[in-house]
Amino acid sequence: MRLINDGVVERDGIDGLATRVAYSTRQLDRIMNEAMGAGPLALARSRRVQLARTLLESTPMPISDVAFASGFASLRQFNATVQEVYAVTPSELRGRKKGVSSGKVRVRIGVREPFDGGRMLQFLADRAVAGVEHVGSGTYERSLSLPHGPGVIALHLADATSVVLCDLTLADARDVAPAVERTRRLLDADADPAAITAHLGQDPHLGSVVRAHPGLRVPGHVDGWEAAVRAVLGQQVTVVGARRLAERFVERRGQDLNLGVEHRVSRLFPQATDFLDIAEESWSMPGSRVRALQALASAVVEGSVVLDRSADRADVREAILAVPGIGPWTASYVAMRALGDPDVFLPTDVGVRRGAERLGLGSAPLEIEKVASAWRPWRSYALMYLWNLETMMVEERMK
Repeated sequence: MRLINDGVVERDGIDGLATRVAYSTRQLDRIMNEAMGAGPLALARSRRVQLARTLLESTPMPISDVAFASGFASLRQFNATVQEVYAVTPSELRGRKKGVSSGKVRVRIGVREPFDGGRMLQFLADRAVAGVEHVGSGTYERSLSLPHGPGVIALHLADATSVVLCDLTLADARDVAPAVERTRRLLDADADPAAITAHLGQDPHLGSVVRAHPGLRVPGHVDGWEAAVRAVLGQQVTVVGARRLAERFVERRGQDLNLGVEHRVSRLFPQATDFLDIAEESWSMPGSRVRALQALASAVVEGSVVLDRSADRADVREAILAVPGIGPWTASYVAMRALGDPDVFLPTDVGVRRGAERLGLGSAPLEIEKVASAWRPWRSYALMYLWNLETMMVEERMK
């Protein structure tokens, strides 16, 4: 479903989708019908028409642009599908909204309430890599490498509740669907805060904090490769140190955005192919880490490490651990942010140990891990509460 939502069927067809998940088309159709009640083609069609409705109702894009941005092969097919599903024409569905697309469109991304947009924004601000990301005035902006060209998203997070406003600037309108899907991953938009709060909120150690601050999300990522690189760069260094190392790679290996529209970001994060020869240069970091990054890039390019959420999380974690120079902390961090695993825990992490001490749990990783077993299957969210515990306690004292 994640690949369908990312537009793989429109780009590569059902055969391409089946190849990505290592099934035959017949097996894939049978499995999805059993699990979802519909085959991949029908699910892709449903996604297209839902995206079309979003664009018709929330953007001024011309109807012809909406049709192709949604993944329809022709305007005739688009009109017929909208009429069949909604019993109205695209013009009637849009209503009175009119206008001309300027290359930038605004979409509304629904999130389940409660949603703590402020802490999401702070997390991203602390790690923002100059050139690729920018945070200011309650908005997070970043560049994207998309299937048909570059793009930029600007997320209005400071006052977000049930909806996050997202401004998209794209080189190619066909990338609306993957841009929205990757933004949803970043926002952890599909999390169930009610279930998370119900479980963690009854814990004797963490419960009062969770109940006082519901809606905390685990920030995902728009690019699994970038998340993995930044996890490796973050090994045994501070958040600031990891950010500066990432900026060095962006400056020397990142491509110019070249969107023709003014933004506060200007470059794309370098791809795996840009890291295949980095051991030949000096990067002001341990040689073992440079070699680990180069080995990871080779594994991604060769396909032995898959970071687009299409493979089984446990298999991906094992593949990452097989890369020389990458250990459990890094593999788990990638699983949490790039793969969307809700049950990751990092008992050796400095921030986790500090948070545990504030709760009176001590700082010994084995003891923390024992207590954390009660937080399954939402340990990734418990980890976020531990990371944010100091500021949450300060806020409580100031009330």
